[in-house]
Amino acid sequence: MKFPKDPVMLLSAVNTALRDYYSSFDALVEDNEIDGDEIIAKLASIDYHYDPSMNKFR
Repeated sequence: MKFPKDPVMLLSAVNTALRDYYSSFDALVEDNEIDGDEIIAKLASIDYHYDPSMNKFR
């Protein structure tokens, strides 16, 4: 899966993937061989942070 660079579009893509296919952010990162820290930083720039209890960025 290719993820968009725009933070708002990235938020939508990541949360959709988490909702539909992955039980955790770590599973998404591992399966897609992507830099999780980069995604966390981009989403933090628009004040979204991963909530493991809900398995989404909010």
